Amino acid sequence: MAVPQDPNQRCSLSFVSDTLVDGRRFCILCVIDDFSRECPATVVDTSLSGHRVARELDRIADMRGFPCMVVSDNGTELTSNAMLTWQEDRQVEWHYIAPGKPMQNGLVESFNGRLRDECLNEHLFPNLRHARHLIAAWRDDYNNHRPHTSLDGLTPREYHQRSREDQNLNSANL
Repeated sequence: MAVPQDPNQRCSLSFVSDTLVDGRRFCILCVIDDFSRECPATVVDTSLSGHRVARELDRIADMRGFPCMVVSDNGTELTSNAMLTWQEDRQVEWHYIAPGKPMQNGLVESFNGRLRDECLNEHLFPNLRHARHLIAAWRDDYNNHRPHTSLDGLTPREYHQRSREDQNLNSANL
C-alpha cells in the first residue's frame, strides 16, 4: 500500500479490549490518520456494533471530512451490513487486511501497543466513565504533547497542522 502524502487520505482502525475492576469487559475503537499518526478517536464502551462504528466515523468526518480509504481487519463489526452501507453511501474505499496479518495494519497496531503499555496496563478502571476519562487524557497527550521520531520530532497534531499550512502556502503560490 502506498504511503499517504496528506492527512485524511487513509485512516486505520482497530479494537483493543480490557476489563474493569469488577471483571466486565470493555472495548476501545482506535482510529488513526496514517499520514500524521494523529488519533481522532478512542471510543470506549462495553460493545461497539457496526452501527455504532458508522456513527463514530460520521462524527469524526464532521470534524475532519471523510477519509479516502479506511484500513481494518475483517471483524464482524467491520464487515456488517451497517459498515458496508456506510462505506458505499459515503464513497469511502475500504481495505480489509488478510486474516491473521495484523502488521498489514501496522500503524494502528503500533498505536494499540502504546495504548496498552502506557495506559491500560498502568491503570485499574472502576467504571467506564473513569476508563473514558483516562484514555481520553492519554490520547490528548499522544496527539498534542509527544514528539514522534517518524514525524521529524513533531507531535501528530503539529505534523497535521504543518501539512495544512504547507498546502495553503502552495495553493497561494499558484
